[in-house]
Amino acid sequence: MFSWYRNSALTIVHLSDVPDTGSLESSEWLKRGWTLQELLAPERVVFYTKTWSLYKNLKSLNHKADVAVLEELERETKIGSRFLKSFCPGLDDARRRLQWASLRRTTRAEDIAYSLFGIFDLHLPVMYGESAENALSRLLAEIVLQSGYISVLDWIGEPSPFHSCFPAHIISYQMSRSPTSQSGPEHQSSAINRQPTSIKVLRKLRSPLATLHHLHFLSRSLSLSTIAHRISPVWRSTSDSFASSNVRFPLAC
Repeated sequence: MFSWYRNSALTIVHLSDVPDTGSLESSEWLKRGWTLQELLAPERVVFYTKTWSLYKNLKSLNHKADVAVLEELERETKIGSRFLKSFCPGLDDARRRLQWASLRRTTRAEDIAYSLFGIFDLHLPVMYGESAENALSRLLAEIVLQSGYISVLDWIGEPSPFHSCFPAHIISYQMSRSPTSQSGPEHQSSAINRQPTSIKVLRKLRSPLATLHHLHFLSRSLSLSTIAHRISPVWRSTSDSFASSNVRFPLAC
């Protein structure tokens, strides 16, 4: 379906729930899963209101080129204007694309994954009747397999029964991880002597890093590339008002 919209000379969108004086932001069309590709794929889109009047009486043959419309779309969909104006299907910015879809819903739960196949330019079987968790995990496994990107493993929520590295629901990509706050007397009183990393050490690491293989899934097992590198222990002491002696924590660097 993505290719149909991409190859269209003009895509007409009838916003059946938007009155002539209404706004794009209130339309259900921007909240459905399958319409994400209808928004991104075509180069030219024209919006019509419920009475089949041109949206905001715009005479342009491409409403995605209108600055005001672009601002509305970006505000509601959280999709940057550069993607709205010129979108390329593929695996780049995989996690960002999952975040776009996490704000949408579909009638059939598994369709939220199927509606993204074209956006990621992936060819996977559509198997209606499978669980939504399985459909999403198959998509994520293929993204990791073909790209090696691990950003899709960064999510917050319930793990999938397919594989615990994946979320059970796409809404898990709505939330982003925040840095852990390190406050308190144990962190304030501790100090670590840091030495600049030598050029010699960095050169030794460069070769194995350059030859690492992509991580991949095989029989639902995640395979990660590793490097063996000698480390030196670093110790830090911290005082604890509730303990009679200092506690030492091993650190690796």
